[in-house]
Amino acid sequence: MTQTVLTPVFVILEVVLEVIIPLFTANLIDFGIDAGNMQYVFKMGIALLLSSFASLFFGVAAGRSSSISSAGFARNLRDDMFANIQTFSFSNIDKFSTASIVTRLTTDVNNVQMAFMMLTRMAFRAPVMMIFSLIVSFGIDAKLSLIFIAALPVLAVGMYLIISRVHPVFERIFKTYDKLNGIVQENVRGIRVVKSFVREDYETQKFKKISGDIYRDFSGAEKVLALNMPLMQFCMYACMLLISWFGARAIIASGNNPDIGLSTGELMSLITYAMQILMSLMMISMVFVMITISRASAERIVELLSEKSNIVNPENPIETLADGSIEFENVGFFYSAKADKACLSNINLKIASGETVGIIGATGSSKSTLVQLIPRLYDASTGIVKVGGNDIKKYDLDVLRGGVAMVLQKNELFSGTIRDNLKWGNENASDEDIAEASASACADEFVSGFPKGYDTVIEQGGTNVSGGQKQRLCIARALLKKPKILILDDSTSAVDMKTDAKIRRALHQYLPKTTKIIIAQRAASVKDADKIIVMDDGQISDVGTHDELMSRSGIYREVYESQTRESEGDDNE
Repeated sequence: MTQTVLTPVFVILEVVLEVIIPLFTANLIDFGIDAGNMQYVFKMGIALLLSSFASLFFGVAAGRSSSISSAGFARNLRDDMFANIQTFSFSNIDKFSTASIVTRLTTDVNNVQMAFMMLTRMAFRAPVMMIFSLIVSFGIDAKLSLIFIAALPVLAVGMYLIISRVHPVFERIFKTYDKLNGIVQENVRGIRVVKSFVREDYETQKFKKISGDIYRDFSGAEKVLALNMPLMQFCMYACMLLISWFGARAIIASGNNPDIGLSTGELMSLITYAMQILMSLMMISMVFVMITISRASAERIVELLSEKSNIVNPENPIETLADGSIEFENVGFFYSAKADKACLSNINLKIASGETVGIIGATGSSKSTLVQLIPRLYDASTGIVKVGGNDIKKYDLDVLRGGVAMVLQKNELFSGTIRDNLKWGNENASDEDIAEASASACADEFVSGFPKGYDTVIEQGGTNVSGGQKQRLCIARALLKKPKILILDDSTSAVDMKTDAKIRRALHQYLPKTTKIIIAQRAASVKDADKIIVMDDGQISDVGTHDELMSRSGIYREVYESQTRESEGDDNE
């Protein structure tokens, strides 16, 4: 903030000195050189030298403070954007693609940073310089100074036409940047699939197409913006020619006597002021160009900053979670208000604290959506979800989510050591706690085989461990949280049946009082659950134990028998 305030102060001092220098030059010529007064020449020469150094000092100071303030502004902007993203619910995040968020945090912020730097320096310097120069010019010769005024409408109309033409193009460019980042991200994350299907050429052509679209739009916009310079130069040189022509006639008429009319020194001052005024106008045009580019970026940043989470803490929230009981009362859910069909409908369900519940159903039956309503990652569109006997909307969000641990369908590990990743579940966990949770998740089996053990570095996205290892580490991370409710969303799909069974047995021993919800594609993974929920097309088809469902649920019986036959066939082979 201090640097932002200091920049205009330094700029004003720099401008004042630059405006004074031509006056010293005029006096040097008129009263020193022309009069043959060498003492006066020496005196004015010292004044010019000191003024120039002072102007240079304040110019450097203004540039330094402007750079610091703009960099700080960009840092704060990124911090605010990222902090706001952290508050988003899943439905808020669904509005923005990952590529779009990355573009807004990088390219868009850089554009706004450049515009901010120009606004704090050039956009402040140019008007002040122009006003001071015009005032002094009118003091020297009002009639000649009218030439500057005549040039202003020409420049204003020209800049307006240029800006109105290129702004829509830049809006389109930044949307295309989102697509470009999306393609790069998709390609890098799926590079193994690309190579296994030999689709490198296809992906390259797809990238070239979107990159070519950006090139064509940018080059087209730059061609229009390039008209700004010849327009400025035309006005500048036209003003200088007119001032030189009419000024020379005025000098002849006055006999080069500053007391009667215009003198040579004053004409040189006017030419200098003409340069300063027109350079100020050129600076203003450059600022407008940068603002035109950054305007689209600023609008996208504001869009992200103004997005507020639709899931917030209530007034006087409940600060404790009594137990892990769960109840759904006539719950329905739409991913979008515009959606024609509900993702979930007529969900009525009671789960007692400490129960182990299995959820099974076909792909797309909304199993994951159902459990994401429990920690308020989404809010139910209709009905009420209760945890611990209270509506989840009455809880403090940190308390509610702190009591629920989820291992999502898509497992994520972060850059850092295995120990760092596991401590996401409990940052104060001891080595004994980590070892115990890892043993329950069957992760210690492979971690102990690494030379550095729990200090082994996990690469971004966990690319240096297998899918099954990643799943077991994510389960261990959730276990360290020791939650009231544990949700495993198809989180053992990449491990073998034997390891899956060991993990389920360990869960009962490690968290005996925790409500455990296991979503699985394999019926064997939920066979021993206290109750099994069968989902079908966003609704609960049936609820019961394995034996009950085998006798009355055609969906469950078909899944179990088909998987059993496949398993027996594999054993025979």
